[in-house]
Amino acid sequence: MKKVGIVSLGCAKNLIDSESILGMFDTPSFKITNDPKEADFIIVNTCGFISSSKKESINTILEMAKYDAKLIVTGCLAERYENELKNELPEVDAFIPLKEYSSLQEEMIKVTGCSDILPFSSFRRVLSSSKYSAYLRISEGCDNFCSFCAIPFIRGRFKSRPFLEIIEEAKLLKEKGVKEISLISQDTTNYGIDFPSKKPNVVDLLKEIEKIGFSSIRLLYLYPSEISDELIDLISSSKQIAHYFDIPIQCASDHLLKLMNRHGDMKQTYELFSKIKKRCPDAILRTTLIAGFPGENEEDLKETKDFLNQIQFDHMGCFTYSREEGTASYNYPNQIKEAIKRKRKDELMKLQASISFKKAKSQIGKIFEGMVITDKRKDGTYLLRSYWNAPDDIDGSIIFTSNRELKEGDIVKVRIENAFVYDLMGVEVYE
Repeated sequence: MKKVGIVSLGCAKNLIDSESILGMFDTPSFKITNDPKEADFIIVNTCGFISSSKKESINTILEMAKYDAKLIVTGCLAERYENELKNELPEVDAFIPLKEYSSLQEEMIKVTGCSDILPFSSFRRVLSSSKYSAYLRISEGCDNFCSFCAIPFIRGRFKSRPFLEIIEEAKLLKEKGVKEISLISQDTTNYGIDFPSKKPNVVDLLKEIEKIGFSSIRLLYLYPSEISDELIDLISSSKQIAHYFDIPIQCASDHLLKLMNRHGDMKQTYELFSKIKKRCPDAILRTTLIAGFPGENEEDLKETKDFLNQIQFDHMGCFTYSREEGTASYNYPNQIKEAIKRKRKDELMKLQASISFKKAKSQIGKIFEGMVITDKRKDGTYLLRSYWNAPDDIDGSIIFTSNRELKEGDIVKVRIENAFVYDLMGVEVYE
């Protein structure tokens, strides 16, 4: 029996691919291992989105090349730079880019010399992070062509997954014991836009998934100009769909939005968040920003800071601009020095930290229902995921104590008794 391991880098969409690749080896001829020392085959599923991701991918490939195993590299980096990587990384036994996933079974059989490998399919995913939580991809690619983003060139044009295929996978995840799912894509709000009559759309999809009976359904990656009143009202009225709006705005300057080729303007974006707050008063708001985009000036930065103060996001992520080959902004004038990018990012993060702390303190006394995501830790505490915080620790943690023994996957209620910049602390309550 041969042993195979995988290192998954990058986003949740990559994780789904990694879990699907592992599912190919769920056969009598293979055993899945997390220890590279004992692996006969190591697969590195790379990320090639921004420069830091590329560096991490290269470093990981070189680290895995030290082990006595056949090394297979796939994912976004292999898609973008296959020829260059073949020349520069002779340690790698095979590169399999994204465009060859349809023939991935054949490629893996060639590399491993074993025919007992299943076709690539998300229906056979081996859940790697938690057996109670999973991501569910609803579309692939993107048609927005933001000037800073290479995704359309890596993942292709936008394509919605067939409606019934998504529902079947959701049902399968529920049968496996999954209690919470997060719907993801490059552009979740545009689901169905490429169907005849643009139906079913994301609202129709959510309504059907609600019938399956998950404890929590979360939407991630919402494009601001595409969020409909119907979607806001569905989320607000639902007891299953997390009242959580993950809406990357990238900046709050109309001047920069045009350069970024983003749809809509800041007046519309402000009205959107005002509408969400009015229709869903307990909504948790998250956004993502880019610091140091070409042409960004101090006035642009001030406008973004002012917007953060106005909206009061609960959570925020911020990246420095990464100059990516093939994107429109790669050739823009007025490129900004790395030191200035980092300084502006630090300023935005410092401001958001003060806002997040204030928002976190406003949760004291409230009761959150959610899923226990760890067994008891050494200090006697547990971690909870509720609608307040998304998977993968991007929003911080809810740390709590209980006077009974709990286990991962339990659904409990926690009253918040203390707050920090990014974390909440509480105690289990019984109602």
